[in-house]
Amino acid sequence: MTTAPEVMIFHNPACGTSRAVLQAIRSAGVEPTVVDYQKAGWSEAQLKALFARMGARPRDLLRVRGTQAADLGLTAPTVSDAEILRAMVEHPILVERPIVVSDKGVALCRPAEKIAALL
Repeated sequence: MTTAPEVMIFHNPACGTSRAVLQAIRSAGVEPTVVDYQKAGWSEAQLKALFARMGARPRDLLRVRGTQAADLGLTAPTVSDAEILRAMVEHPILVERPIVVSDKGVALCRPAEKIAALL
C-alpha cells in the first residue's frame, strides 16, 4: 500500500493560482498542511531553507506584481539577496506563491500544473 505524501502549501487564499494548487492537492487525495504565509509570516531561516531546497535565490521568488517591491527599491539589479530576504520577512507578500513542500521536493507551483511533480 502506498502512503500519500506529506504536503505543505504556503498559501494565499486571495490568489487564484494558490487556490487552484490547493484544490489539485486535495483532488489527488492529499490533505495538506496549509500555511497562510501572510498571517503566519516568514523567518529568515525558514526562507533560506526553502530557497536552498529549491536551488533558488531570494530574487528568484521576489513577487513584484501587486506588491511594494519596486517602491522599496528591491527590483534594482544591485540589491543583494540579503536585502531582499530581510524585506520578505518584513513584508510576507513579497514572496511568490504558492510554494509547496512534499517528500518529493519543494517548488514554486506557478503555473499550477507544477504541482504534479510533487504529488
